[in-house]
Amino acid sequence: MLFDEVVQTSARVAATGSRTAKVAALAQTLASADGVELEILAHYLSGSLRQRRTGVGWRSLLARPEPAEAPGLTLTEVDAVFAELALLAGAGSQGVRQQLLAELMARATAAEQSYLSGLLTGETRQGALEGLLLPAIAAAFGVGVDAVRRAAMFAGSIPVVAVAARAGGEPALAAITLQVGRPVLPMLAASAPSVAEALERFGVGTPVAVEAKLDGIRIQVHRDGEEVRAYSRSLDDITARLPQVVAAVAALPARRLVLDGEALALRPDGRPLLFQDTASAGAELRPFFFDLLHLDDLDLVDEPFAARQERLAGLAPPELLVDRVVTAEPATAEEFSRTMLAAGQEGVVIKALDGGYAAGRRGAGWVKVKPVHTLDLVVLAVEWGSGRRRGWLSNIHLGARDPDTGGFVMLGKTFKGMTDQMLTWQTERFLALETHREGHVVVVRPEQVVQIAFDGVQRSTRYPAGMALRFARVVRYREDKGAAEADTVAAVRALAR
Repeated sequence: MLFDEVVQTSARVAATGSRTAKVAALAQTLASADGVELEILAHYLSGSLRQRRTGVGWRSLLARPEPAEAPGLTLTEVDAVFAELALLAGAGSQGVRQQLLAELMARATAAEQSYLSGLLTGETRQGALEGLLLPAIAAAFGVGVDAVRRAAMFAGSIPVVAVAARAGGEPALAAITLQVGRPVLPMLAASAPSVAEALERFGVGTPVAVEAKLDGIRIQVHRDGEEVRAYSRSLDDITARLPQVVAAVAALPARRLVLDGEALALRPDGRPLLFQDTASAGAELRPFFFDLLHLDDLDLVDEPFAARQERLAGLAPPELLVDRVVTAEPATAEEFSRTMLAAGQEGVVIKALDGGYAAGRRGAGWVKVKPVHTLDLVVLAVEWGSGRRRGWLSNIHLGARDPDTGGFVMLGKTFKGMTDQMLTWQTERFLALETHREGHVVVVRPEQVVQIAFDGVQRSTRYPAGMALRFARVVRYREDKGAAEADTVAAVRALAR
């Protein structure tokens, strides 16, 4: 398969606003790939590389050779060059890297050069992401989309799922299950503005679990015999950072298990530290678990939440568990929420007792309630500051994710909540992400997620979504989230309602 077919498919996806047309274009290209090509193709269509690092920075891509007149590069040739780049290290490696990159670019057309640059920098994010690729895989290989989604949850890899779907259909997808030692995508919570509204979503009089929402680091801990590994929300191995977590899990009476929870730093009086203190290097982080996905020989992901909680309570001592109460009474839930807020927690998460673990999805089974509205948005551009902020990038443009287009919709700007330290950091960060300038505005690749607090959503004719955030201010930059995990336009509209 020519690399140009990836480029042309990506262009068709970007050019249409129709989700159906996007999925059809992706499915057609996926179906035409051969055995070796499919895994590479699935990576490239999702804007990623098989190699986690190539050593190529954005500055290396500023100068490009004259493009080729006609397409000639194949998928496997491009992947082979990236693999060679990833292996380079030591003295002289940078020169060899530049030579390999120049030779690759010289064989690429202008359109291919742009796409290659996007792959190397992570800029290729025009809609061919999980929400589109999973149904495209289902259509390409004649399997159910639910089977594809479930396999992707447990594999943590869309390319692996694509290869399995073509090789063995739904039986091969069904064989991809939770494995101790291989992290799964974490289940996520929807949002509600109040405890009362959250409870309404589960039905009046329905018993639910109301749990403390900790503002810590999401962790998934796997134990297989004596080996304990801890993974972050983004499935990175962070075991070395969490010795207390490892020790606590190693002491539990089980041979094999998978736990879901948060790691948190506490003050001497037991109150939680601020998130930036929890996330800082050197902080002593304690685990607090709220779910159990596997225990010895039992997979529990499809068990009701109440059953998973019962097993978790029988496994771990109370000091390792998140505070919770089970109730059908709104007054009890409200009181518990107030108690958790008074104790310094971020809010509460209300959970259905009969739900399974929906890995990687923000389903209806978990609903978080925080006293201040916050959204995780993506920075689209930044304006140079004036007055005391002259010389710093200050006013950030905020975008919500639009799953239907794969792009982002601007919701406003803010310069509030920024310390001098934050301004220094973000100036360096966004100059590194710069794509071009429009006057005093630096347009950046949509990669950096920022948590924004705000007082409400109001109608606005200034922005394309028809709404804007009121009194938006920066809470923190999210290093644990990618742009694909940012909040959606639909979530903002729900808050507006």
